[in-house]
Amino acid sequence: MLTFVPTPIGNLEDITLRTLRVLEESEVVLCEDTRVTSSLLRLLENRGYLRSFSAELMPVHSHNECGFLENVTSDFFERNVLYMCDAGTPCISDPGAALVRFVQEYQIPYTVLPGANAPLTIFAASGSTHKEFLFYGFLPSKQQERKSEFERLLSLGIDVIFYESPHRLLESLQDLERVQKRAEIFVAKEMTKHFETFYKGQVGHVLKSLSAKEIRGEWAFMVYGCPLHEEYVLRGSDIEALNLPPKVVAKIIAKMTGIDVKKCYECVIHGQNPLHQE
Repeated sequence: MLTFVPTPIGNLEDITLRTLRVLEESEVVLCEDTRVTSSLLRLLENRGYLRSFSAELMPVHSHNECGFLENVTSDFFERNVLYMCDAGTPCISDPGAALVRFVQEYQIPYTVLPGANAPLTIFAASGSTHKEFLFYGFLPSKQQERKSEFERLLSLGIDVIFYESPHRLLESLQDLERVQKRAEIFVAKEMTKHFETFYKGQVGHVLKSLSAKEIRGEWAFMVYGCPLHEEYVLRGSDIEALNLPPKVVAKIIAKMTGIDVKKCYECVIHGQNPLHQE
């Protein structure tokens, strides 16, 4: 039997009673990082949440899980085996999916315990009333790729949730502003922790607030979607098809995107996309 176990994303008290029970009953714990898991287990024991733990810890992460699965047999899972990532629910922007596919293929019993989850937490905290949202995870590290992804995702018209590292948060939000100056966002710092902080508003206003602060810790943000009816969507190709003078095209694009009209004009006359320029 294999059990996928959620762990707190910042607050130790978010551990579930069911997680504590299966930890006490486990024989082997596969974990993303044995050092992180050992530290978590010690904290749980010191706080009196975990009464006893004697299972063997084994590292299984994105760099070695293929090798592990090539050598492991179904007999291994006759024991009470758990899988834990460093924080949150396995398989969601974390390792674990390959293990799921393995036990499915070999018809090994498994279950996934519900628990702490950053995307659901930020969506609930955002106050969005939309029925749909998309969880993207971490954005590409290259600026051009980030801009392209923002352009594509914003065209969907639904809420989109991102993770971002502290050293790249401002850059990503600046790229978002270049793509859609009027984008409404919700930013969460250190969710569930002592210094949890939320920011909400137009991307430029949030950037102004964050620029005055030291960006440290863990961050996530959500871009509120603006549902669009397909028949009312105006694309760059639609504007080109009108065969309008470059100055008029530049003014239309500037009005739609918030990008400076002079920059739009330079891009238009050189056959470039203003959304993909500095």
